[in-house]
Amino acid sequence: MLESAALILFAYLLGSISSAIVLSKIMGFKDPRSEGSNNPGATNVLRIAGKKAAFLTLVGDCLKGLIPVLLARGLDADPLVVALTAFAAFSGHCFPVFFHFRGGKGVATAIAATVGFNWIAGTILIAIWLLFARVFKISSLAAIISFCALPLLIYWREQDLQVSIVFVAISAILVWRHKSNIQRLIQGSES
Repeated sequence: MLESAALILFAYLLGSISSAIVLSKIMGFKDPRSEGSNNPGATNVLRIAGKKAAFLTLVGDCLKGLIPVLLARGLDADPLVVALTAFAAFSGHCFPVFFHFRGGKGVATAIAATVGFNWIAGTILIAIWLLFARVFKISSLAAIISFCALPLLIYWREQDLQVSIVFVAISAILVWRHKSNIQRLIQGSES
């Protein structure tokens, strides 16, 4: 029980380290929470600081989702604990304790955590995201659609209702974090 709690806490704290904000201080670009879409994520960093900074942000956001989940799997934790570890890393990104709970939308962190949890479901999730991003050329729409499919992918692969509910929570929070994007999609003004 103590090991499980430590894994989940570690995942949340690692998730709370904002790659975008840390890189803005190291690389000298403006804080992404005050520029562009005001979102500390790779897409906004791309808009305000370019490809290199966005790539490094993406890598950082992915690693903080992947590392704790792989650690939990490596310690042979129960699948529910591994799923909760994924949820904690994602929650840390969205609601980081180190940055006044003002975080990103969590797409990269959640995708990487999913890949760590079940690489087949994670690969299909990425494929769905890439397909819709390519067809519609709108990152937020691709994220919303792919994460609506995520709980079904997890249930298909794991056949575990409790684990699937954790991924329902991840998907629900992620879609909710895109509410302003959804409003712009409805209005036809999403970039």
